[in-house]
Amino acid sequence: MPKPVGSSQRYMPGLDGLRAIAVLAVIAYHLDPGLAPGGVLGVSVFFTLSGYLITDLLLGQREALGRLRLGDFWLRRARRLLPALFLMLAVVVAWVTLLDRSLLPGLRGDVLAAVAYVSNWWNIVRDASYFARFGPPPPLDHLWSLAVEEQFYLIWPFLLWLGLRYVPGRFTLAGLTLAGAALSAAAMAWIYEPGVDPTRVYEGTDTRAFALLVGAALAMVWPSRKLRADLITVRGRLLLDTAGVVGLVVIGLLIWRTSEYSPFLYKGGILLLTVGTVLAVTALVHPASWLGVAVGWAPLRWLGVRSYGIYLWHYPIIVLTAPSMQQKASLGLEVIQVVATIAVAALSWRFFEEPIRRGAMDRIWARTRFKVRWWRAAAPASYLPRRPLLTGVVSVVAVAVLALDCAGLSGMVSPSAQSSGLAARSEKGPLDVGVSTHNTAAAPTTTLAPEKTSQKATSLEATSPNNQGRGRKSSEPESREAASSTMSSCNSVAYIGDSTSEGMVLPSYLPNPDHRLGAQYARVGATSQYFEISGARSIVETLSANQASGYAIARDLKANGFRGCWVIALGSNDTANVYVGSIVGLEARIRRMMRVMGGQPVLWITVKSLLDTGPYSQANMQDWNRTVVDACAKYSTLRVFDWASLVEDSWYILDGTHYTSEGYRHRARLSADGLAHAFPASGESSDCVVQ
Repeated sequence: MPKPVGSSQRYMPGLDGLRAIAVLAVIAYHLDPGLAPGGVLGVSVFFTLSGYLITDLLLGQREALGRLRLGDFWLRRARRLLPALFLMLAVVVAWVTLLDRSLLPGLRGDVLAAVAYVSNWWNIVRDASYFARFGPPPPLDHLWSLAVEEQFYLIWPFLLWLGLRYVPGRFTLAGLTLAGAALSAAAMAWIYEPGVDPTRVYEGTDTRAFALLVGAALAMVWPSRKLRADLITVRGRLLLDTAGVVGLVVIGLLIWRTSEYSPFLYKGGILLLTVGTVLAVTALVHPASWLGVAVGWAPLRWLGVRSYGIYLWHYPIIVLTAPSMQQKASLGLEVIQVVATIAVAALSWRFFEEPIRRGAMDRIWARTRFKVRWWRAAAPASYLPRRPLLTGVVSVVAVAVLALDCAGLSGMVSPSAQSSGLAARSEKGPLDVGVSTHNTAAAPTTTLAPEKTSQKATSLEATSPNNQGRGRKSSEPESREAASSTMSSCNSVAYIGDSTSEGMVLPSYLPNPDHRLGAQYARVGATSQYFEISGARSIVETLSANQASGYAIARDLKANGFRGCWVIALGSNDTANVYVGSIVGLEARIRRMMRVMGGQPVLWITVKSLLDTGPYSQANMQDWNRTVVDACAKYSTLRVFDWASLVEDSWYILDGTHYTSEGYRHRARLSADGLAHAFPASGESSDCVVQ
């Protein structure tokens, strides 16, 4: 299946497995320190992972776009982190208010500190120990680590921007980053005093920054986007996986054999843990790593994807359901607490966090704006730059309301994720390879006899919020027989697609040349053709340095003088990339393409999959389709071919995304008919969505 390559990143399942191990260690410690005396070190693993991933993301963005878009980065971080945090805070406040008011006085300051992401310094200035409690522990005590990470998210991108601007070479920059990490680790060792509560050194941003900075330095010298499985020998793979195993062993030994009060931790132990994490990450991010496959075991990956929510919820659930300080929780209660934590985190992810992260608040805002027609009063140039800010403000304000009834969003989007803020790894084989197919010559004009195909009941008319005027397809679409006789006004066609289009032009799928896309376009009058089809292609991201993005292809074609009709069969990878954390949203992707092709007819093909979960889930495909249809209100030259309503389930292969030979034969024929319906020789279709 196509691979989402969010902001030049690919999905690394082993990292989600490592996240799961880390969060389970933290839970074990909070249930009973005897289960994992060093379980709190799981947060250090998170720190190093965050440092690596955030830096890798930012460097990939700069490589792809030529600059760092810090505003978009911070907005996406807020949309990813704040909804779940606000929901948890609302539930905890309600619980304490109704069931345990004795915790309410201390909770007020904790909530404010959590919202401001300064919980660690709030604890430090109050001398509130993280390790020694002589009363009921505060239910928000665990948020100190999120505060450290958020402070890093705010400061590090700016420092990285300065470094990229003024420091020559990434290795030099990595060296300076490691120097900063060394200062932080030295500060931890210097400030720590044996026999004194270690909360100050354990929670201080200055003394914990080294784990984040070491991860960041690794991203500079070991970027995920430049790692290739075909460039490593078997011996190299063995060495890589051996290093990863050593790293995991170091992590495991420190978690199970050390104590939070051990001087060793603060005099180099946590630094050793960071080195172990770096060794593990070095192996897990490489596409050739066998260890990455093993640690990326599906159950661990599932937990890792939800690790943020699991971490958020586990401590309040454990604290608020504990019998008393004097009575240890029974094994049965601990099992219930763990199950409840995972269940609540999963529900929050599915019905609250993901809908908001994928633009539920944007859609609500857009519908409101459409109804009152505010958007007509502002020109696109003045409106569009303000939209991210408005989205952020509306999202933050709406969280308080949504906390009272988050089920209301469940009907909008309900995917279960397989990924955590990175691109997803496909389990498909041959079609993953990016193979460009070009055909600039005129295709044969053989006409195929019309074939009947049943129409699926699922259509954009039911799912699109824009069902009136140009945004509504005909209620009585022409029959397939009539479609075959319709000619298009498009004589020249530029077709840009991903691997879901490859089979339409490959003899291995369609041995009869009359069945292929070129012949089908010629049948409806488009005899001058340019095909740019490549596996894993999206509008923004690329699978490798040798592949051009959809935007780059369109830009170059336009610059070289192409005039005609455009057919865009992209979207599967784009919506997957957005799902896993790309900073470029769905609407922005369409806007980029339309700006290049502006003034020329454009036919966009809708997407569909048979998958229920993950980046390529049907819920994500529907999000994309709705966004494409919504774009018709802005672009008079845009039409949408509703392939998603016509494709039969039997036309898919087992991956649920690509097609059989029969499916590609139907796709080629129906795509040509769609072009003729969208831009008929007799005039222009009045409907945005055509079949």
